[in-house]
Amino acid sequence: MRAPGLVVRNDGDAEAALKGADKVVVGEYYAPHIAHASMEPPVATVHWTDGKVVAWAPVQSPGGTREDLAKTMDISADNVTVHPTLLGGGFGRKSKCDFVLEAALLSRELNAPVRVQWTREDDLHHDFYHTVSAERIEAGLDKSGKVVAWRHRSAAPSIGSTFAPDTKHQIPVELGMGLIDLPFDIKNVRCENPEAAAHTRIGWFRSVSNIPRAFAVQSMVAEIAQATGRDPKDVLLELIGPARIVPFSPSVEKPWNYGEPVDSYPIDAGRLRRVVELVADKAGWGRKLPEGHGLGIAAHRSFVSYIATVVEVAVDKKGVLTVPRVDTAIDCGTWVNPERIYSQIEGAAVMGLSLAKLGEISFKDGRVQQSNYDDYPVVRIDEAPRVTNTYIMPFTAGTPPSGVGEPGVPPFAPALVNAIFAATGKRIRSLPIRDQLAV
Repeated sequence: MRAPGLVVRNDGDAEAALKGADKVVVGEYYAPHIAHASMEPPVATVHWTDGKVVAWAPVQSPGGTREDLAKTMDISADNVTVHPTLLGGGFGRKSKCDFVLEAALLSRELNAPVRVQWTREDDLHHDFYHTVSAERIEAGLDKSGKVVAWRHRSAAPSIGSTFAPDTKHQIPVELGMGLIDLPFDIKNVRCENPEAAAHTRIGWFRSVSNIPRAFAVQSMVAEIAQATGRDPKDVLLELIGPARIVPFSPSVEKPWNYGEPVDSYPIDAGRLRRVVELVADKAGWGRKLPEGHGLGIAAHRSFVSYIATVVEVAVDKKGVLTVPRVDTAIDCGTWVNPERIYSQIEGAAVMGLSLAKLGEISFKDGRVQQSNYDDYPVVRIDEAPRVTNTYIMPFTAGTPPSGVGEPGVPPFAPALVNAIFAATGKRIRSLPIRDQLAV
């Protein structure tokens, strides 16, 4: 990320604008491989008999599982039946059905029904991990503190490596998650994707590449605010700019819009502004806080929804971090059942805190070092945010519905680290946070 990479978006002349800037703010951000760590590890029961397969398993893609079983067992898909059971947590891991194929092969070998259940150790050692990521952003400011240039280099092994060999660059789906679709009002923007080879299995993970991109972009917004002595919320709104439809840059070869038509789901800066303004108001942005407390804000568009989060943190004199309150505003277009939206946003706050505070998969001699919840911990009840408030933006008739399950995760980590900076003056650029606050 410190050297030029494949250019995937190029508006104006960011190189010249950076050279001519009055000040350049640089931030480098890191997010490690993370595991899904679903409460229920992979499990499947499969019965092979007379050239037919019947499977019972917690899979997120029953159709894909059926096709993979047919291919693996060399039979017609008409001879495969898949009964999906309750997931026990999926988050993208159980869109891959390797554990079902294992049970099927054993059933054929034994000519009997076979139940395979992975241990927690199996699960953490042989996951399809969320990719590791390194992000570098350089923002050029003029004499008034306005951002006139933005260069973002994002290096991460691609999920495409799971499906094709020698994949060195991220695929359009990944590039469209917070990189080439940056909705900021900046004339000179350059996005690059340097090579990064995969060295383990990369898989779908809740929110996918939006997690490291939002972490980097929204952390940089706060760093620009610090460099110019301004309020982070005000800088964020200035960067978003006026309410308008933001077209995809003509320099982007294959723009990704989550599989949705751009005319129905355009990038709408006005909707992003409104969730920022709403959550800032509801969270009491700028209110007086006790010593050791801080507020952080972040916003992001993903899965064609708009979301903004304010996190309040408390850091005691021993460096112990707690989260007294989280406020999130979401614009997901037309909605029907608000309870489902509340559940998803509350769950995203717990998961977002787990990933940012604790989540890291590391390797030694080619082997995953973590084995269970003792060395790959998740946030427990007593560590979870004390209060999580969700504000659903009213919609106008005809506004199409958009994602709810995934958009809550990406803005959490940057809002959290921005709040930590407000509370302690310590800027965290590398996840997980874990021991970085220790005195």
